[in-house]
Amino acid sequence: MNPSGIEKAHSFNDISNRAQSRWNQSTESGVISQPDTGNSEAAAQRLDLINAKGLGAGVTAFLLMPISLPASEDAWVSREKIMRCLVTGAAGFVGSPLVKRLHIDKTCELVATTRSQASPFPPEVAHFPIEITDGTDWTAALEGVDVIVHLAARVHIMNDRAADPLAEFRRVNTAAALNLAEQAAHAGVQRFVFISTIKVNGEQTDRPFRHDDRPNPIDPYGISKLECEIGLREIAARTGMEVVIIRPPLVYGPGARGNFALLVNLVRRKLPLPFASLKNRRTLVAVQNLVDLIIACMDHPAAAGETFLAGDGEDLSTPDLIRGIAAGLGVKPMLVPFPPALLHMAAKALGKEAVYQRLCGSLQVDISRARDVLGWSPVVTPREGLKQAVE
Repeated sequence: MNPSGIEKAHSFNDISNRAQSRWNQSTESGVISQPDTGNSEAAAQRLDLINAKGLGAGVTAFLLMPISLPASEDAWVSREKIMRCLVTGAAGFVGSPLVKRLHIDKTCELVATTRSQASPFPPEVAHFPIEITDGTDWTAALEGVDVIVHLAARVHIMNDRAADPLAEFRRVNTAAALNLAEQAAHAGVQRFVFISTIKVNGEQTDRPFRHDDRPNPIDPYGISKLECEIGLREIAARTGMEVVIIRPPLVYGPGARGNFALLVNLVRRKLPLPFASLKNRRTLVAVQNLVDLIIACMDHPAAAGETFLAGDGEDLSTPDLIRGIAAGLGVKPMLVPFPPALLHMAAKALGKEAVYQRLCGSLQVDISRARDVLGWSPVVTPREGLKQAVE
């Protein structure tokens, strides 16, 4: 159900549909239509720039131009007041270590949401079992909240068996997230930290992705996240709620799944791996580094309206990654040379080209925006992060 006091024209469904429509229009015509942003002069200026410069600067300009916020002494949480922070997906791969660190540091009052009825958290953490949909009523969980970190999402799925994967991703990652953001803004939440994905930028690089690159999502997961970013910017422009976006690449750490877990298992079994000849470069982010960046974005005044790309600050080749995993496991890596072109051909013949690209292709990320704006730097090196990931 929708929160009271929200006009129908500004409902999350309207925003989600407009974000989806504007992304579709931009890919077809290079022009994004004017959204309903109330009387926000800043929003109008952003959209004028979009339509004047076309898609190349269009979506990028909308996502990156600073949002003008009301000049007020109450525009941010008083530093004498302890923040109340809501973390969605709090029992997940990133949410769990984030909640643990925030609880240890005692930097804020914690509200955590999970799908499970049972709370895995200490009694000091307020727990709300919530199924996140586009119809969720967040009223109780949002009471007194200053900052939201939205981690809950339908994540990238290999061999997705949904009849319409894009519709499923949009249902959770776009419509449900914007429902939360809309209610948050009307509840007086001051900042919304959205964990997006580097897939908004694209799938591979010949130079490192930057925060201000033109978005180029390829798969349904990346598209749904970009559409949510667009919707969040619209809500921010209309309501004054601050939005911060973080786009991480592959996140690794204890309990990681997917390709990283597969690679760890292969190294642990001491199987010969035909990757010694690869010269690719990939940016990864240790979960400790991502958690630290999220915390920096929760209350740093300069983070408002920004998009940050996350990373460890040191790129690895696939052979480097395997050596790091092996060092953490205390085993000798079994790397053997094999022509990359033949490896690619074999992957295509087996219908595994997507896996090849994720494992053997290059995807580099420029994290300088976080360094320059926040003064942030990674807290662990890839060697340290990989060791902790496989212990």
